[in-house]
Amino acid sequence: MTVSQPVSDELQSAYRLLAGDTFEARCPSRPIADQVMTRWGTLIVAALITGPHRFSALHQRIGGISQKMLSQNLKALARAGLVHRHVEATTPPQVTYSLTELGQSMAEPLCGLLTWFGAHTDELLAAQQRYDDNSPPS
Repeated sequence: MTVSQPVSDELQSAYRLLAGDTFEARCPSRPIADQVMTRWGTLIVAALITGPHRFSALHQRIGGISQKMLSQNLKALARAGLVHRHVEATTPPQVTYSLTELGQSMAEPLCGLLTWFGAHTDELLAAQQRYDDNSPPS
């Protein structure tokens, strides 16, 4: 990769890692990333960074997600080892979701990315508008 500006050691390490397995079709992390790095998966992890939540609280917190999608994504995140599902033996059973240690380690950089999007929303929207204004009709 050619970079015109000096690159930090951390960024150089990231380039080396990405240049390895990540771009290979059979990279074992790709199917996991596909399951975890969805719109809903990232929002669930971000919501759980503040602490454990019951299903209904997560459903209320994450606007626009259906119960089915929340359930599917929680299962995928639990399968990936990022979310812990704790069932209390009550009637009816009470289920609480929290981040595992692995999930917490992913939440920090994820929240950094979400913060970046929040800080640059106006610029991103303006760029989209400029693109749309200069694109020929389809």
